[in-house]
Order: sequence, then C-alpha cells, then structure tokens
Amino acid sequence: MNGETAVRAWARMRSLVLDQHDRRREVSDALGMSFIKVKALYRVAERPMTMRELTETLNTDRPYTTLVVDDLVRRELAVREPHPDDRRSRVVTLTPAGREAAALALRILGEPPEAVLALPPADLAALDRILARLTPS
Repeated sequence: MNGETAVRAWARMRSLVLDQHDRRREVSDALGMSFIKVKALYRVAERPMTMRELTETLNTDRPYTTLVVDDLVRRELAVREPHPDDRRSRVVTLTPAGREAAALALRILGEPPEAVLALPPADLAALDRILARLTPS
C-alpha cells in the first residue's frame, strides 16, 4: 500500500514540475540558448568549476561540455582560465553578464506555479515541511 502511494505521489510531483509547469522552454527562450547552457550558467554561478567538475555536474561528456562552455565564452557570459594550482586544468567562471543571465534563469525557474501559490497557508506549510525532509539542505 505504501509503495503504491509513493508511486502515485511521485508521479504527481513529476507531472506538476515537468509536465504542467516546465519552465525550461521559457528560460531557454528568455536567454536565447539551449537549456543545457542555461544549466551550466546557473551551476557555475554557484561557484567557479573546473571543466571536469562541470562535466560531472551536467552529466555530459567532456567534448560536449567543451562545446557548451565555448558557446558561453563566445557570448561573453563565461571565461575559461587556467587553474591556479593545476595548469593542465581549466576553471570556468561567469562574467558579470553571465551572472545576470544566471540570475534571470533562476528567477524564471524559481517562480512557483499558480496552483502552489493558491494553496491555503496550512497546506503550503505542510508541503514545505514534507519537501524539506525529502531534499538536502
């Protein structure tokens, strides 16, 4: 019984986020780039990353990560510089324009759907408590 309920709850969460209120197209259109590039932007906005770290974070392969970063550099949203302690490694950092683009992406992605905003305060608080238990801090 508990397994069936978990499957149903998970399906509803996935549907809410990915089917009914998927903001990936909206953010891609706003920034004029594919979502993988948007994702790279907001990941690097958290902290500068080596190309290897970014590859792992994006769950892509090295050549594809290089193409993604090449485009961000071409758009002047990121720079790729030698690692201060390992000259064989490169670190990706955002430019001021890249930080602005990442902030816009996070604003769009962070906008709660009307269905969530319309919940009664007690339900919203309960949902928040439950999701806090399911996600790392």
